[in-house]
Parts: sequence; structure tokens; C-alpha cells
Amino acid sequence: MKIGRFLYKKKIFFGIVKEDKILEIKNPFNLEKLTGKEYKLEEVKILSPCLPSKIIAVGLNYRDHAKELNMKIPEEPIIFLKPPTAVIGPEENIILPPESKEVHYEGELAVVIGKTIYRPKNFKDIESAILGYTCFNDVTARDLQRKDGQWTRSKSFNTFAPLGPFIVTEIDPSNLKIETKVNGKIRQSSSTKELIFNVFELVKFVSNIMTLFPGDVIATGTPPGVGVLKEGDIVEIFIERIGVLRNGVKRNEY
Repeated sequence: MKIGRFLYKKKIFFGIVKEDKILEIKNPFNLEKLTGKEYKLEEVKILSPCLPSKIIAVGLNYRDHAKELNMKIPEEPIIFLKPPTAVIGPEENIILPPESKEVHYEGELAVVIGKTIYRPKNFKDIESAILGYTCFNDVTARDLQRKDGQWTRSKSFNTFAPLGPFIVTEIDPSNLKIETKVNGKIRQSSSTKELIFNVFELVKFVSNIMTLFPGDVIATGTPPGVGVLKEGDIVEIFIERIGVLRNGVKRNEY
């Protein structure tokens, strides 16, 4: 099932995507509550599929990426936060801030939480807390990351968390092809089977630290091949069985 968030005229709503139609739902976390209204996919704007209270991202979580960097496999997930103000949806522009001259793309699989979870007691609790999966771009000002010695500023600019296009439920996240293209050329290509810490381990680890709420996002890390974005670029994150997250790049001097 594909779940999205949409704009029709001045109305924002959640819906289930059925081929070229959207079935409006009252609550994306209770899929049985249909409103009875339908829309054509071609007549709406696709927004980010959720509005997270927080985005928890994971660094160095692909074996092939660690090998590329000649870095030791971490013993525990390395996590950091991105603010909800960084979220944009498909076809919206990533804005290159004047403070940075080296902004990178990072294609990632994102886990979307479907119900509140804190310190789960068993695997069933973890599994049932996951609503589904979507594409994510952990946009990063790499020069500021190096300069600061920590990641908050470099990861937190507005538009630095493209998310979408839809949340896809009931798929196995353990072996999905993931690719990033810039202007049609493949820059990253791997599989989620290369994840050091899998989706369920990450949900357990994070929810043992902080309460996760419906709509919160865990970005699971990026494979090798990250690189620079420049004004006018088109960056596409493809994940098998989920779809393509496509965004333009624009420089704004504010």
C-alpha cells in the first residue's frame, strides 16, 4: 500500500494511492477511516508524506561505504538529529545556503513510525511500530561538517531533508536496491542488504533512547558515492518497490 500527503487547491490531506487515484483518509495511522472522497493523482501536488516531530539519521551504516572510507565498522549506530523544518517533498528545490560551498547528496532508505514506541519489549513491538518506508536525501554541507567537527549545522538547513514520494507498507526492507542519480547519471548504487544495522535494530536502538511518535522518521544511512550538488542539478533517489524522490537544486543568496 502507498500512503501520501497531498495538496488539492488549498486543501491538504492524506490518501491511499491506487493506480491513478487517491482515496482520502482521515488519519494515515488508521488506514480504515476513508472519507469517501477521491482525487485523480494528476490533479494534486504530492507533498512530503509525513510531518515528523524529529528525524533521526544514522551515520556510517553501509558496509561498502565504511570500506570506501577505510573506516572501522561501528559497534553501535552513530545517530544525529535533523529538524522538521528541513523537510521538503518531491519536486521541491533543495536550496544551497550562502554559508556553504560544498553541499552533498546522500540517498537513504527512511523508516516512518506508525505508533508511539519507547523501550519496546520484543520484536513484535518493534515491527508493529513501523508504518512503512520511503526515500530520503540527507543533504549535507560537507565543508561545514568538517569545520564544526560535529554535524548539527551542516545537516539542518531548511530544505536539507527531502522526503517521499510515498510511504510504502508491507515490504521487506532487508534487500532493496538503492540508487542516486544526478542529472541522470548514477552516483550511488547499493542495496539495503549492505546495512550494518538493519531497520529493526535501528528502531530498537533509537526508541530505547527517545520516544518515537507517529510520523517520526529514521534515516538509515547512505551507501558510497556521495558528492557535490550545484545549482541547476536534478537529484533523484530511487529505492526498489518504493519509487523515486526527485528534487531540483537552487542557490539562494537570501
